[in-house]
Amino acid sequence: MYEGDVLAENWRRPGKGKIPKVPAELDLVVEDADSGFCGAVVSCDKEAVTLEDRFGRRRLFPLAPAAFLLEGKPVTLVRPAAAPAGPRRSASGSIAVEGLRARVARESRIYVEGVHDAALVEKIWGHDLRVEGVVVEYLEGVDDLPAIVAEFGPEPGRRLGVLVDHLVPGSKESRIAAQITSPDVLVVGHPYIDIWQAVKPSVLRIPAWPDVPRGVPWKEGVLAALGWRMEPADAWRRILGAVSTYTDLEPELLGRVEELIDFVTEAS
Repeated sequence: MYEGDVLAENWRRPGKGKIPKVPAELDLVVEDADSGFCGAVVSCDKEAVTLEDRFGRRRLFPLAPAAFLLEGKPVTLVRPAAAPAGPRRSASGSIAVEGLRARVARESRIYVEGVHDAALVEKIWGHDLRVEGVVVEYLEGVDDLPAIVAEFGPEPGRRLGVLVDHLVPGSKESRIAAQITSPDVLVVGHPYIDIWQAVKPSVLRIPAWPDVPRGVPWKEGVLAALGWRMEPADAWRRILGAVSTYTDLEPELLGRVEELIDFVTEAS
């Protein structure tokens, strides 16, 4: 049925020109010929390519000759040609302002619940906030939000945006947020119990954020389930260190922060 023995020739050392070279473009799906690991290209440098499988697991492979299979056929992956130079992007995906000098701070502010929230917002949106002159402060919880808003004294040109954790129907946070009625205050939130969950699990090479039983402190329960033998502060440094761009975060957080920035900079 076949013309000769298909296994007679060493396909890993083929004759010159027999194995095509394919640029390792983002989202190209290939299989590592040795291990069978199949995934999409998420990054590539001059020596190695990173693949992500459908479960979010990532593995690094060297760019060896004929090391991958594309649609079942051996190929040699090569680093893609450099794209034409374009505008530099900030971590949030906005066009970076070169030689930025921070604008004088507006009276409007954005409040977030805790120091971890503030650190994450600064890492991804810090450039945008300095362009717009917006200061982010943290509240250490939202239990006293109505009093904090009253003390702030919102008015046209002096707006307040508030980012709340676990803002879902029926939650304590939703009842507190419902007490804020000023048109110069916008309270939005994400569905996560803690801002940690807004980081995509694949970024940390975990399958998912664990479910923590009621009555167990959430951060401690997560650390125990993941087998991370460290204090929450050390775990947060690990999590934050893995985040470099907006694509590392869940859309439910991205949209809310962008909404707050737009609100506090609108007509002011």
